[in-house]
Amino acid sequence: MAVQQSAGPDPYFPANGDPRYRVHRYELTLDYRPGPNRLGGAARINAIAGRAPLTEFHLNLADFRIGRVRVDGRQAHYTHRGGRLRIRPAKPVRPGAAFTVEVHWSGNPRPVNSPWGGLGWEELGDGALVASQPVGAPSWYPCNDRPADKASYLISVTTPSAYSVVTGGRLLTRTTKASTTTWVYEQAAPTSSYLVGLAIGRYQTVLLGDPGPGGVPQHAHIPAHLLADVSRDFARQPAMMELFQELFGPYPFDEYAVVVTEEDLDVPVEAQGLSLFGANHVDGARGSERLVAHELAHQWFGNSVSVADWRHIWLNEGLAKYAEWLWSERSGGRPARQPAAAAHRLLSSLPQDLRLADPGRKAMFDDRLYERGGLAVHALRRALGDDVFFRMLRGWTSLHRGGAVTTQTFAAHVARFAPEPVEELFDAWVYGTALPPLPEG
Repeated sequence: MAVQQSAGPDPYFPANGDPRYRVHRYELTLDYRPGPNRLGGAARINAIAGRAPLTEFHLNLADFRIGRVRVDGRQAHYTHRGGRLRIRPAKPVRPGAAFTVEVHWSGNPRPVNSPWGGLGWEELGDGALVASQPVGAPSWYPCNDRPADKASYLISVTTPSAYSVVTGGRLLTRTTKASTTTWVYEQAAPTSSYLVGLAIGRYQTVLLGDPGPGGVPQHAHIPAHLLADVSRDFARQPAMMELFQELFGPYPFDEYAVVVTEEDLDVPVEAQGLSLFGANHVDGARGSERLVAHELAHQWFGNSVSVADWRHIWLNEGLAKYAEWLWSERSGGRPARQPAAAAHRLLSSLPQDLRLADPGRKAMFDDRLYERGGLAVHALRRALGDDVFFRMLRGWTSLHRGGAVTTQTFAAHVARFAPEPVEELFDAWVYGTALPPLPEG
Protein backbone atom coordinates (compact mmCIF):
# COMPACT_ATOMS: atom_id res chain seq x y z
CA MET A 1 0.00 0.00 0.00
CA ALA A 2 1.33 3.43 -0.93
CA VAL A 3 -0.08 6.46 0.86
CA GLN A 4 0.87 9.80 -0.65
CA GLN A 5 -0.58 12.59 1.39
CA SER A 6 -0.34 16.20 0.32
CA ALA A 7 2.16 18.14 2.38
CA GLY A 8 -0.21 21.02 3.02
CA PRO A 9 -3.91 21.86 3.01
CA ASP A 10 -6.09 20.67 0.15
CA PRO A 11 -5.84 23.40 -2.51
CA TYR A 12 -9.59 23.23 -3.24
CA PHE A 13 -10.73 23.15 0.41
CA PRO A 14 -7.97 24.70 2.54
CA ALA A 15 -10.26 24.98 5.59
CA ASN A 16 -10.91 21.23 5.64
CA GLY A 17 -8.43 18.85 7.20
CA ASP A 18 -5.24 19.37 9.18
CA PRO A 19 -2.06 17.86 7.67
CA ARG A 20 -0.15 18.16 10.97
CA TYR A 21 -1.44 14.78 12.16
CA ARG A 22 -3.22 11.71 10.82
CA VAL A 23 -6.04 9.64 12.28
CA HIS A 24 -5.68 5.90 12.76
CA ARG A 25 -9.18 5.08 14.06
CA TYR A 26 -12.53 6.69 14.82
CA GLU A 27 -14.90 5.21 17.39
CA LEU A 28 -18.26 6.96 17.15
CA THR A 29 -21.15 6.45 19.56
CA LEU A 30 -24.31 8.13 18.31
CA ASP A 31 -27.89 8.49 19.49
CA TYR A 32 -30.38 9.77 16.91
CA ARG A 33 -34.08 10.62 17.29
CA PRO A 34 -35.73 11.08 13.87
CA GLY A 35 -38.78 13.05 15.04
CA PRO A 36 -36.96 16.05 16.48
CA ASN A 37 -33.89 15.34 14.29
CA ARG A 38 -31.75 15.23 17.40
CA LEU A 39 -28.22 13.81 17.39
CA GLY A 40 -25.98 13.21 20.37
CA GLY A 41 -22.51 11.84 19.85
CA ALA A 42 -19.23 10.89 21.45
CA ALA A 43 -16.08 10.33 19.42
CA ARG A 44 -12.85 8.68 20.45
CA ILE A 45 -10.22 9.48 17.84
CA ASN A 46 -6.85 7.73 17.83
CA ALA A 47 -4.28 9.77 15.93
CA ILE A 48 -0.56 10.18 15.32
CA ALA A 49 1.27 13.50 15.33
CA GLY A 50 3.39 14.56 12.39
CA ARG A 51 7.00 15.71 12.40
CA ALA A 52 6.47 18.77 14.58
CA PRO A 53 5.15 19.05 18.15
CA LEU A 54 1.38 19.55 18.26
CA THR A 55 0.71 22.54 20.47
CA GLU A 56 -2.68 22.87 18.79
CA PHE A 57 -4.61 21.20 15.98
CA HIS A 58 -8.11 21.18 14.59
CA LEU A 59 -10.97 18.90 13.65
CA ASN A 60 -13.78 19.83 11.30
CA LEU A 61 -17.23 19.86 12.92
CA ALA A 62 -20.41 21.76 12.07
CA ASP A 63 -22.38 23.96 14.43
CA PHE A 64 -23.13 21.62 17.35
CA ARG A 65 -23.05 22.21 21.06
CA ILE A 66 -19.75 20.88 22.44
CA GLY A 67 -19.99 19.05 25.74
CA ARG A 68 -16.42 17.94 26.39
CA VAL A 69 -13.02 17.82 24.70
CA ARG A 70 -10.11 15.81 26.06
CA VAL A 71 -6.70 14.90 24.74
CA ASP A 72 -5.11 11.80 26.27
CA GLY A 73 -7.69 11.92 29.05
CA ARG A 74 -6.93 15.51 30.07
CA GLN A 75 -9.28 18.41 29.51
CA ALA A 76 -8.17 20.52 26.56
CA HIS A 77 -8.80 24.14 25.68
CA TYR A 78 -10.87 24.57 22.52
CA THR A 79 -12.65 27.08 20.34
CA HIS A 80 -15.39 26.19 17.86
CA ARG A 81 -16.11 28.60 15.04
CA GLY A 82 -16.73 28.38 11.32
CA GLY A 83 -16.82 24.60 11.22
CA ARG A 84 -13.44 24.25 12.92
CA LEU A 85 -12.93 22.78 16.38
CA ARG A 86 -9.52 24.14 17.37
CA ILE A 87 -7.96 22.13 20.21
CA ARG A 88 -5.01 23.03 22.40
CA PRO A 89 -3.87 20.04 24.51
CA ALA A 90 -2.89 20.59 28.12
CA LYS A 91 0.52 19.27 27.10
CA PRO A 92 1.91 19.43 23.53
CA VAL A 93 1.94 16.12 21.68
CA ARG A 94 5.47 15.00 20.80
CA PRO A 95 6.41 14.53 17.12
CA GLY A 96 5.38 11.11 15.90
CA ALA A 97 3.54 10.28 19.12
CA ALA A 98 0.17 8.56 19.26
CA PHE A 99 -2.58 10.49 21.02
CA THR A 100 -6.32 10.20 21.67
CA VAL A 101 -8.98 12.89 21.32
CA GLU A 102 -12.43 12.63 22.91
CA VAL A 103 -15.23 14.92 21.76
CA HIS A 104 -18.86 14.99 22.93
CA TRP A 105 -21.39 16.97 20.88
CA SER A 106 -25.14 17.34 20.38
CA GLY A 107 -27.67 19.25 18.35
CA ASN A 108 -29.82 19.17 15.21
CA PRO A 109 -27.71 17.95 12.30
CA ARG A 110 -28.16 19.57 8.93
CA PRO A 111 -26.20 19.78 5.69
CA VAL A 112 -23.14 21.99 5.54
CA ASN A 113 -22.97 24.67 2.87
CA SER A 114 -20.93 24.08 -0.26
CA PRO A 115 -20.72 25.36 -3.86
CA TRP A 116 -23.08 22.48 -4.74
CA GLY A 117 -25.67 23.17 -2.06
CA GLY A 118 -26.07 21.34 1.24
CA LEU A 119 -23.86 18.29 1.80
CA GLY A 120 -23.75 15.61 4.47
CA TRP A 121 -26.53 14.89 6.94
CA GLU A 122 -29.96 15.20 5.37
CA GLU A 123 -33.16 14.80 7.34
CA LEU A 124 -35.65 12.82 5.27
CA GLY A 125 -39.40 12.63 5.60
CA ASP A 126 -38.94 9.59 7.84
CA GLY A 127 -35.30 9.02 8.74
CA ALA A 128 -31.97 10.43 7.63
CA LEU A 129 -29.31 9.99 4.98
CA VAL A 130 -25.65 10.97 4.84
CA ALA A 131 -23.90 11.56 1.50
CA SER A 132 -20.82 13.65 2.15
CA GLN A 133 -18.73 13.99 -1.01
CA PRO A 134 -16.62 16.05 -0.90
CA VAL A 135 -16.82 18.02 2.37
CA GLY A 136 -20.04 16.97 4.14
CA ALA A 137 -18.61 14.66 6.81
CA PRO A 138 -18.34 17.42 9.46
CA SER A 139 -22.14 17.76 9.29
CA TRP A 140 -22.42 14.86 11.75
CA TYR A 141 -19.08 13.95 13.36
CA PRO A 142 -15.72 15.56 14.16
CA CYS A 143 -13.06 14.51 11.66
CA ASN A 144 -9.82 15.38 9.94
CA ASP A 145 -11.71 16.01 6.73
CA ARG A 146 -9.16 15.41 3.98
CA PRO A 147 -9.46 12.48 1.56
CA ALA A 148 -5.91 11.21 2.11
CA ASP A 149 -6.37 10.86 5.88
CA LYS A 150 -7.87 7.37 5.94
CA ALA A 151 -8.79 5.52 9.13
CA SER A 152 -10.74 2.53 10.39
CA TYR A 153 -14.17 3.08 11.98
CA LEU A 154 -16.28 1.56 14.72
CA ILE A 155 -19.75 3.13 14.59
CA SER A 156 -22.53 2.58 17.12
CA VAL A 157 -25.93 4.14 16.40
CA THR A 158 -28.93 3.99 18.74
CA THR A 159 -32.31 4.91 17.28
CA PRO A 160 -35.97 3.93 17.72
CA SER A 161 -36.47 0.25 16.95
CA ALA A 162 -38.81 0.89 14.02
CA TYR A 163 -35.79 2.14 12.05
CA SER A 164 -32.92 0.30 10.43
CA VAL A 165 -29.40 1.71 10.46
CA VAL A 166 -27.08 1.01 7.54
CA THR A 167 -23.47 2.05 7.12
CA GLY A 168 -20.50 0.62 5.28
CA GLY A 169 -18.72 -2.30 6.87
CA ARG A 170 -19.69 -5.37 8.82
CA LEU A 171 -22.62 -5.39 11.24
CA LEU A 172 -21.20 -6.67 14.53
CA THR A 173 -24.22 -6.50 16.81
CA ARG A 174 -27.83 -5.31 16.89
CA THR A 175 -29.21 -4.97 20.41
CA THR A 176 -32.75 -3.96 21.33
CA LYS A 177 -33.60 -2.48 24.72
CA ALA A 178 -37.11 -1.21 25.40
CA SER A 179 -38.04 0.95 22.40
CA THR A 180 -34.57 1.53 20.96
CA THR A 181 -32.06 -0.56 19.04
CA THR A 182 -28.30 -0.09 18.92
CA TRP A 183 -26.49 -1.04 15.70
CA VAL A 184 -22.71 -1.50 15.79
CA TYR A 185 -20.69 -1.60 12.57
CA GLU A 186 -16.98 -2.12 11.97
CA GLN A 187 -15.20 -0.78 8.90
CA ALA A 188 -11.66 -2.13 9.22
CA ALA A 189 -10.37 -0.91 5.87
CA PRO A 190 -8.81 2.57 5.69
CA THR A 191 -11.64 5.00 4.91
CA SER A 192 -11.73 8.67 3.94
CA SER A 193 -14.03 10.78 6.10
CA TYR A 194 -16.31 11.74 3.19
CA LEU A 195 -16.84 8.04 2.40
CA VAL A 196 -18.52 7.19 5.70
CA GLY A 197 -22.12 6.85 4.57
CA LEU A 198 -25.15 6.37 6.81
CA ALA A 199 -28.83 5.65 6.24
CA ILE A 200 -31.55 5.54 8.89
CA GLY A 201 -35.02 4.53 7.74
CA ARG A 202 -37.74 1.90 7.58
CA TYR A 203 -35.98 -0.55 5.31
CA GLN A 204 -36.43 -4.14 4.32
CA THR A 205 -33.18 -6.04 3.73
CA VAL A 206 -32.77 -8.49 0.85
CA LEU A 207 -29.83 -10.53 -0.39
CA LEU A 208 -28.77 -9.73 -3.94
CA GLY A 209 -27.83 -13.14 -5.25
CA ASP A 210 -26.05 -15.97 -3.46
CA PRO A 211 -22.37 -15.10 -3.05
CA GLY A 212 -21.41 -18.73 -2.55
CA PRO A 213 -18.12 -19.84 -0.96
CA GLY A 214 -15.62 -16.99 -1.05
CA GLY A 215 -18.09 -14.61 -2.65
CA VAL A 216 -18.94 -11.06 -1.64
CA PRO A 217 -22.14 -10.67 0.44
CA GLN A 218 -24.36 -8.07 -1.23
CA HIS A 219 -27.49 -6.70 0.39
CA ALA A 220 -30.07 -4.10 -0.56
CA HIS A 221 -31.92 -2.05 2.06
CA ILE A 222 -35.12 -0.75 0.52
CA PRO A 223 -38.66 0.44 1.28
CA ALA A 224 -40.93 -2.59 1.12
CA HIS A 225 -43.09 -1.22 -1.70
CA LEU A 226 -40.03 -0.97 -4.00
CA LEU A 227 -39.00 -4.60 -3.53
CA ALA A 228 -40.19 -5.87 -6.91
CA ASP A 229 -38.63 -3.03 -8.89
CA VAL A 230 -35.33 -3.15 -7.00
CA SER A 231 -35.14 -6.90 -7.50
CA ARG A 232 -35.18 -6.33 -11.26
CA ASP A 233 -33.06 -3.20 -11.37
CA PHE A 234 -30.23 -4.69 -9.28
CA ALA A 235 -30.58 -8.27 -10.51
CA ARG A 236 -27.35 -8.09 -12.51
CA GLN A 237 -25.24 -6.48 -9.78
CA PRO A 238 -23.78 -9.88 -8.69
CA ALA A 239 -22.65 -10.41 -12.30
CA MET A 240 -21.11 -6.93 -12.24
CA MET A 241 -19.24 -7.87 -9.09
CA GLU A 242 -17.84 -10.97 -10.77
CA LEU A 243 -16.81 -9.06 -13.89
CA PHE A 244 -15.18 -6.20 -12.01
CA GLN A 245 -13.22 -8.62 -9.86
CA GLU A 246 -11.97 -10.26 -13.05
CA LEU A 247 -11.03 -6.91 -14.61
CA PHE A 248 -9.98 -4.82 -11.58
CA GLY A 249 -8.87 -7.37 -9.00
CA PRO A 250 -10.49 -8.71 -5.80
CA TYR A 251 -13.27 -6.66 -4.25
CA PRO A 252 -11.40 -4.60 -1.63
CA PHE A 253 -13.89 -4.82 1.26
CA ASP A 254 -15.77 -7.49 3.19
CA GLU A 255 -19.30 -6.68 2.02
CA TYR A 256 -21.24 -4.40 -0.29
CA ALA A 257 -24.60 -2.79 0.42
CA VAL A 258 -26.97 -0.55 -1.49
CA VAL A 259 -29.66 1.63 0.06
CA VAL A 260 -32.65 2.94 -1.88
CA THR A 261 -34.40 5.79 -0.10
CA GLU A 262 -38.07 6.73 -0.26
CA GLU A 263 -37.06 10.09 -1.71
CA ASP A 264 -35.46 11.21 -4.95
CA LEU A 265 -31.74 11.98 -5.15
CA ASP A 266 -30.10 14.07 -7.86
CA VAL A 267 -27.48 11.35 -8.38
CA PRO A 268 -26.53 8.15 -6.56
CA VAL A 269 -23.63 8.59 -4.15
CA GLU A 270 -20.87 6.17 -3.26
CA ALA A 271 -19.64 5.50 0.24
CA GLN A 272 -17.16 2.89 1.39
CA GLY A 273 -18.77 -0.54 1.04
CA LEU A 274 -22.10 1.21 0.43
CA SER A 275 -23.93 3.08 -2.32
CA LEU A 276 -26.99 5.29 -1.88
CA PHE A 277 -29.72 5.54 -4.51
CA GLY A 278 -32.95 7.52 -4.67
CA ALA A 279 -36.38 6.12 -5.48
CA ASN A 280 -36.04 7.89 -8.83
CA HIS A 281 -33.24 5.50 -9.77
CA VAL A 282 -35.65 2.56 -9.59
CA ASP A 283 -38.05 1.86 -12.43
CA GLY A 284 -38.24 -1.93 -12.68
CA ALA A 285 -36.71 -1.77 -16.17
CA ARG A 286 -32.99 -1.43 -15.35
CA GLY A 287 -33.13 2.17 -16.52
CA SER A 288 -30.31 3.21 -14.20
CA GLU A 289 -28.13 0.13 -14.56
CA ARG A 290 -25.14 2.13 -15.76
CA LEU A 291 -25.28 4.01 -12.44
CA VAL A 292 -25.35 0.71 -10.55
CA ALA A 293 -22.12 -0.20 -12.35
CA HIS A 294 -20.62 3.25 -11.77
CA GLU A 295 -21.16 3.22 -8.01
CA LEU A 296 -19.91 -0.35 -7.67
CA ALA A 297 -16.73 0.52 -9.60
CA HIS A 298 -16.03 3.33 -7.15
CA GLN A 299 -15.33 0.70 -4.49
CA TRP A 300 -12.05 0.09 -6.34
CA PHE A 301 -11.52 3.54 -7.84
CA GLY A 302 -12.05 6.28 -5.28
CA ASN A 303 -12.79 4.26 -2.16
CA SER A 304 -10.03 1.66 -1.84
CA VAL A 305 -7.64 3.71 -4.00
CA SER A 306 -8.39 7.28 -2.99
CA VAL A 307 -7.16 10.65 -4.17
CA ALA A 308 -4.48 12.44 -2.16
CA ASP A 309 -6.37 15.67 -2.72
CA TRP A 310 -9.34 16.80 -4.79
CA ARG A 311 -7.29 17.97 -7.79
CA HIS A 312 -7.07 14.32 -8.83
CA ILE A 313 -10.80 13.49 -8.77
CA TRP A 314 -10.72 12.39 -12.41
CA LEU A 315 -8.98 9.22 -11.22
CA ASN A 316 -12.19 8.37 -9.36
CA GLU A 317 -14.72 9.47 -11.93
CA GLY A 318 -12.94 8.65 -15.18
CA LEU A 319 -12.30 5.05 -14.17
CA ALA A 320 -15.84 4.61 -12.82
CA LYS A 321 -17.25 6.09 -16.03
CA TYR A 322 -15.19 3.64 -18.06
CA ALA A 323 -16.47 0.80 -15.89
CA GLU A 324 -19.97 1.68 -17.14
CA TRP A 325 -18.76 1.17 -20.71
CA LEU A 326 -16.98 -2.05 -19.83
CA TRP A 327 -20.13 -3.45 -18.21
CA SER A 328 -22.12 -2.57 -21.33
CA GLU A 329 -19.53 -4.25 -23.52
CA ARG A 330 -19.31 -7.43 -21.46
CA SER A 331 -23.05 -7.82 -20.78
CA GLY A 332 -24.34 -7.80 -24.34
CA GLY A 333 -24.75 -4.06 -24.74
CA ARG A 334 -22.80 -1.54 -26.79
CA PRO A 335 -19.03 -2.06 -27.06
CA ALA A 336 -17.00 0.59 -25.26
CA ARG A 337 -16.02 2.31 -28.50
CA GLN A 338 -19.63 3.39 -29.04
CA PRO A 339 -20.24 5.31 -25.77
CA ALA A 340 -16.67 6.62 -26.21
CA ALA A 341 -17.60 8.00 -29.63
CA ALA A 342 -20.79 9.53 -28.19
CA ALA A 343 -18.79 11.14 -25.38
CA HIS A 344 -16.31 12.53 -27.90
CA ARG A 345 -19.10 14.05 -30.00
CA LEU A 346 -20.59 15.64 -26.90
CA LEU A 347 -17.29 17.09 -25.72
CA SER A 348 -16.47 18.45 -29.17
CA SER A 349 -19.57 20.66 -28.91
CA LEU A 350 -18.69 22.03 -25.45
CA PRO A 351 -16.04 24.48 -24.21
CA GLN A 352 -12.60 22.92 -24.14
CA ASP A 353 -11.13 24.63 -21.12
CA LEU A 354 -11.18 21.78 -18.60
CA ARG A 355 -7.94 20.11 -17.52
CA LEU A 356 -8.45 16.64 -16.04
CA ALA A 357 -5.32 16.78 -13.90
CA ASP A 358 -6.48 19.95 -12.09
CA PRO A 359 -10.02 20.97 -13.08
CA GLY A 360 -10.46 23.56 -10.35
CA ARG A 361 -13.01 23.41 -7.57
CA LYS A 362 -15.88 24.78 -9.66
CA ALA A 363 -15.44 22.10 -12.33
CA MET A 364 -14.59 19.06 -10.23
CA PHE A 365 -18.09 17.61 -10.76
CA ASP A 366 -18.55 18.96 -14.29
CA ASP A 367 -20.05 16.37 -16.65
CA ARG A 368 -17.11 17.00 -18.97
CA LEU A 369 -14.71 15.62 -16.36
CA TYR A 370 -16.59 12.33 -16.27
CA GLU A 371 -16.82 11.99 -20.06
CA ARG A 372 -13.27 13.13 -20.79
CA GLY A 373 -11.99 10.96 -17.95
CA GLY A 374 -13.68 7.93 -19.50
CA LEU A 375 -12.20 8.83 -22.89
CA ALA A 376 -8.70 9.19 -21.39
CA VAL A 377 -9.01 5.67 -19.96
CA HIS A 378 -10.28 4.43 -23.34
CA ALA A 379 -7.25 6.02 -25.03
CA LEU A 380 -4.98 4.18 -22.58
CA ARG A 381 -6.72 0.90 -23.37
CA ARG A 382 -6.22 1.42 -27.09
CA ALA A 383 -2.55 2.34 -26.58
CA LEU A 384 -1.73 -0.57 -24.27
CA GLY A 385 -3.96 -3.30 -25.69
CA ASP A 386 -6.44 -5.23 -23.59
CA ASP A 387 -4.04 -7.69 -21.97
CA VAL A 388 -1.60 -5.05 -20.75
CA PHE A 389 -4.35 -2.54 -19.93
CA PHE A 390 -6.19 -4.86 -17.54
CA ARG A 391 -2.95 -6.11 -15.98
CA MET A 392 -2.12 -2.45 -15.38
CA LEU A 393 -5.49 -1.82 -13.69
CA ARG A 394 -5.22 -4.91 -11.48
CA GLY A 395 -1.71 -3.85 -10.50
CA TRP A 396 -2.96 -0.36 -9.68
CA THR A 397 -5.71 -1.55 -7.34
CA SER A 398 -3.39 -4.08 -5.69
CA LEU A 399 -0.39 -1.80 -5.16
CA HIS A 400 -2.41 1.14 -3.83
CA ARG A 401 -5.15 -0.71 -1.95
CA GLY A 402 -6.10 1.34 1.10
CA GLY A 403 -3.90 4.22 -0.03
CA ALA A 404 -4.12 7.66 -1.59
CA VAL A 405 -2.67 8.62 -4.95
CA THR A 406 -2.12 11.42 -7.46
CA THR A 407 -2.31 11.78 -11.22
CA GLN A 408 1.49 11.66 -11.31
CA THR A 409 1.42 8.33 -9.46
CA PHE A 410 -0.98 6.94 -12.03
CA ALA A 411 1.06 8.18 -14.99
CA ALA A 412 4.20 6.58 -13.58
CA HIS A 413 2.33 3.34 -12.96
CA VAL A 414 0.99 3.21 -16.52
CA ALA A 415 4.47 3.92 -17.91
CA ARG A 416 5.81 0.78 -16.24
CA PHE A 417 3.35 -1.34 -18.23
CA ALA A 418 3.27 0.52 -21.54
CA PRO A 419 5.20 -0.93 -24.49
CA GLU A 420 5.69 2.63 -25.83
CA PRO A 421 6.06 5.99 -24.02
CA VAL A 422 2.74 7.44 -22.83
CA GLU A 423 3.86 10.99 -22.02
CA GLU A 424 2.23 12.43 -25.13
CA LEU A 425 -1.04 10.64 -24.36
CA PHE A 426 -1.14 12.05 -20.82
CA ASP A 427 -0.12 15.51 -22.08
CA ALA A 428 -3.01 15.49 -24.55
CA TRP A 429 -5.80 13.87 -22.53
CA VAL A 430 -4.93 14.64 -18.90
CA TYR A 431 -2.75 17.75 -18.79
CA GLY A 432 -4.07 19.52 -21.88
CA THR A 433 -7.45 21.14 -22.49
CA ALA A 434 -8.01 20.81 -26.25
CA LEU A 435 -9.95 17.65 -27.15
CA PRO A 436 -7.64 15.09 -28.85
CA PRO A 437 -8.94 12.94 -31.72
CA LEU A 438 -11.12 9.97 -30.83
CA PRO A 439 -8.92 6.93 -30.11
CA GLU A 440 -9.04 4.43 -32.95
CA GLY A 441 -10.48 0.94 -32.45
